[in-house]
Amino acid sequence: MQSSIRVVVVDGHTLTRYGLIRLVGADDDITIVGECALAAEAPALVGSTRPDVVVLDVALPDADGLQLARELRDRHADLGIVVLTAQAEDDVLFRALETGVSAFVGKTAPNTEVLGAIRHAAVAAASFTATGLALALARRGSFAGTPGVVLSPRECEVLALLATGLSVPAIAGTMFVSLSTAKTYVSRVYDKLGATNRANAIMTALRLGLIKPELTVSA
Repeated sequence: MQSSIRVVVVDGHTLTRYGLIRLVGADDDITIVGECALAAEAPALVGSTRPDVVVLDVALPDADGLQLARELRDRHADLGIVVLTAQAEDDVLFRALETGVSAFVGKTAPNTEVLGAIRHAAVAAASFTATGLALALARRGSFAGTPGVVLSPRECEVLALLATGLSVPAIAGTMFVSLSTAKTYVSRVYDKLGATNRANAIMTALRLGLIKPELTVSA
């Protein structure tokens, strides 16, 4: 039997926090293991409860929620991070992507979308999903190719697999290569794109037109 997804909620608005706890806690495969209102309390809470996913607000009373997300990502590479926001601006979405969070969800989103983001974050912490990403990229109008970035056919294949959310071991299995070879390909893709993680690589590849928005996890 699959274990329950362990979730910590960080939100400064009491009604929002408890409403989210009730929503998430009512689902059979998700368990709330902690909650707090302040960014200052979150690192210790995450350390003590060891959740699979943290759901946090962009605007916390004592800090920028995306700064907290960056701190948590730096400390816990495999932690799923779902950012909730009442700020639907494109620049906030892009900041979330570049921060390395797993999902970006508006507070007015349907319940099913919130739960779907948590489940995505639990199994693909290093990939990014946001319903409005493709449209935001289209509004930015940044799909034109840029000279200087040339990927080999195998590197293009790796980039496409990264964009679908596959882990490096899964990429190795899909391409029928060793894990070390897959890691080498991923490293080369990151180097050529000037990226430090999967989210950065996907963002850059989308900007350069190397992959299509509809082919990514976040489409």
